[in-house]
Amino acid sequence: MSNNHYYCIILAGGVGSRFWPISRAGLPKQFLDFSIQGRTFLRRTYDRMKAIIPEENILVVSLDRYRDLVRTQLPELPEENLLLEPYNRNTAPCIAFATYEVLQRDPDAVTVVTPSDHAIARHDIFNQTLLTALSYAAGTDALITLGVIPTRPDPNFGYIQMAGAPEEGRPVKVKTFTEKPDSELARVFLETGEFLWNSGIFVWRADAIRKEIDRLAPEIARLWNGWQELSDPAERRIFLERIYTEMPRISIDYAVMEKTDNAWVYPAAFRWADIGNWESLYEYLAYHDDRGNALNRTSRRLLQDSNDNIVYCTRDDKLLAIRGMDNFIVIDTDDVLMICPRDEEKLKEFLLQLAMPEYEEYR
Repeated sequence: MSNNHYYCIILAGGVGSRFWPISRAGLPKQFLDFSIQGRTFLRRTYDRMKAIIPEENILVVSLDRYRDLVRTQLPELPEENLLLEPYNRNTAPCIAFATYEVLQRDPDAVTVVTPSDHAIARHDIFNQTLLTALSYAAGTDALITLGVIPTRPDPNFGYIQMAGAPEEGRPVKVKTFTEKPDSELARVFLETGEFLWNSGIFVWRADAIRKEIDRLAPEIARLWNGWQELSDPAERRIFLERIYTEMPRISIDYAVMEKTDNAWVYPAAFRWADIGNWESLYEYLAYHDDRGNALNRTSRRLLQDSNDNIVYCTRDDKLLAIRGMDNFIVIDTDDVLMICPRDEEKLKEFLLQLAMPEYEEYR
């Protein structure tokens, strides 16, 4: 199949609450550059995909409130390829939205669905893996997830169990999905050799995923009745506003992939990380000193007797001087200074206080 039938759907509508105060409701992480390489997560995802997919076939799904951010970061993106949801309803509704849109353009479309905020290295392996998966999906109804071969028992990722031994160039039937096991179970998963990290990157024929959404998530599919008849942008906006007030909030994993008998996984050896929590950010940040402190910049830091901290500052002209602090998160932005133990559960509990009205301007 010609790659003119290959499409990519980039999911860029997350609100970025996990990395407050770096990431805010008005500027979530997909629009930030944590690596200080001069390219945001969204920009890097788009650049990565255009090496495989024709640019006119790359669609971005985001929220109305992020329209200007997407347009600024991807000025070359055709207007008709920016799909805007009025509200965030998780991945199943936005994948349905983009799938129905793609099918109107090309009934033979084969699509890659990818988050916009993942870190990927070894692009040569990534490209070859995707092209092989696209070619395979074009001739079947298989719903394929790319499963990354794990390198450690990481409890921060989802896992996919393979139903058999992988064969070169072919996906493997999925046996089970497990969402973020504890450390002990993750270690067992790694030792069996049967489990892969769930990358959240999908490959399938657009008509195949539509069929399964219609069958397994009718509460989503029914809301789109009549969408195909609308062409006027104003009418489409009114339609979206109406149906999204009723749209369930559910992931594609729960809505379809864990229910279908047609889920497959393709083992992949490229380097991958979902920067979805503070521990993954610790690994990802650009610099690590000899005491295990992770920094987003090398200059203007004075750290003494301090170990294994995350130290992040948004300004180049400010000195952060820290002494006698271990396993803390120190985040300094223009309007917020946060100092908190590097403990995911305690931090999550602490940040619940942000819901209070007096902190609304900082959210």
